Amino acid sequence: MEYSSRAFLSNGLTGIAGEYFVGAELSRRGYVASITLRNTRGIDILASNADATKSVTNQDSGKKWILSEKVDKGVATNLLFVFVRLNGHDAPKYHIVPRADVAKYVSEDHEKWLNTPGRKGQAHKDNSIRNFADLDEKYLDRWELLGLD
Repeated sequence: MEYSSRAFLSNGLTGIAGEYFVGAELSRRGYVASITLRNTRGIDILASNADATKSVTNQDSGKKWILSEKVDKGVATNLLFVFVRLNGHDAPKYHIVPRADVAKYVSEDHEKWLNTPGRKGQAHKDNSIRNFADLDEKYLDRWELLGLD
């Protein structure tokens, strides 16, 4: 029997679970991780090395993640995304991706989608939804990209 976390959790709970999994994984690796309040715009987790000399944040949390068009706007260039794929009863998988790489991917992917006809041959209408995928798992477990060591 295959278990899908999406079947049992709402999108909101899936996002919250992902944040706690990332926080737990960072802690397990010896970093200090703090999940922010829900009203902290654009930052879900603050993380630093044990002596607090280096820190990072993550934003958001399948093979594909849905984002908004804000992802490719002028946000701090040193941000990283930690995307979490919940795997039912198996351990979650983490994809650590620099913001610039996410922005480039979603921009190119959205442009391709706009230029591809829909199922009935109609043009797609622009919207604020963007998608990110790490199909070749280039960013799987790339914790060193956080630069906390």
